[in-house]
Parts: sequence; C-alpha cells; structure tokens
Amino acid sequence: MTRTDLEHLIRAIGNMIEVDSITIFGSQSILAQHPDLDNIVKSKNIMMSPKKHDIDMLQRSMEADVYVKDNELADRIEFHMGELSTFHNTHGYYIDTVDKTTSKLPKDWEKRLIEISNKNTNFISGWCLEKHDLVLSKLYANREKDIEFFNSMISLSLLQKKSLLKRLDSMEITEEDKKRIKNLIERAFTK
Repeated sequence: MTRTDLEHLIRAIGNMIEVDSITIFGSQSILAQHPDLDNIVKSKNIMMSPKKHDIDMLQRSMEADVYVKDNELADRIEFHMGELSTFHNTHGYYIDTVDKTTSKLPKDWEKRLIEISNKNTNFISGWCLEKHDLVLSKLYANREKDIEFFNSMISLSLLQKKSLLKRLDSMEITEEDKKRIKNLIERAFTK
C-alpha cells in the first residue's frame, strides 16, 4: 500500500460513515511519517538492492487496520470495504476494522498519533500510530511478518534505539515480554 492508497482509504471511510477522523493501526501507519517510501527507491537508485526489499516489506500489506468504536459502523465498513468486497476487488486493498485491544501499545501513544489530512483525504483526518509505537506493538505480537517489518525499519535507519527502549518500559506487559523485546532491539542495533 502506498501513501496515495492510504489517503484514498481515509477519504472513502470518512465519506461512507460521515466522520471527520479515523485512527489507523498497523503497518500503514508508517506512511504518515514516511510518505515518500516510493521515492526513496527512485531517488537512491536502489531498484535491485536489499534496501528495495526493505521498502517493499514496509508497503506489502494490502489491508489497513482501522479502529472504529462503534460495532455497527465497523460491520458496515467491513461489508463495503473489507476483504473480498467490491472495494477490495476494485482497488486491490481493503479495510480490516479493529478495536483498542488489538495492539499492546506504550503509554501515551494517543498523544503521539501522526495526522494525515489533505485534499486527497477531503480533509478527513487519518490519525496514524507513531513509528516507534507501531514497532513496539509489532514486537509484542512477535509474528514473523512483524519481525521482518522491524528489521526492514532498522535496515533503512528509520528508528531510534533510545525511543524504543524508553517506550518499552512504559508498556503494560509482562517482564518476560519486555525482556524478549529488549533483546530483539539490542541485537538489531548491534548488527
């Protein structure tokens, strides 16, 4: 998914359920802080390098995880814009509605949300997770695709170790999980 795709999704959801803002969890949040991932490839002439693979990894997801408070609205969005919907078949990407329990996030994550709002979104705001919060939720989930996402962000120098470790301390997770995540971060930054 590209930034243009994400802006289209924000506009389509906002128009469909008549809201002026939505919250986006998941991989696509990276596009709020790094909207030019496509251009990195072109400008650095890295079409066949390992860095191209890393950028592809950050954009490979074809679904946007959207937080919706109201279950009826969530069902409506899923029906009209979810996987295998006409919207999905037409555009090649879709919406997956989630709730706040979907992700474990650091304390005060809501204060760090990054806004996407412009003429492409009809000035509907898409509030996206800040990249360090996003990565910590992925490291907590600990799925193979989440670890690959993290490694790609490290490879592209998009993360700061200090921010990750500080926010990790604020997460309400077990000490065992904190230790596991801290080890992943330490190893990644010593490569």
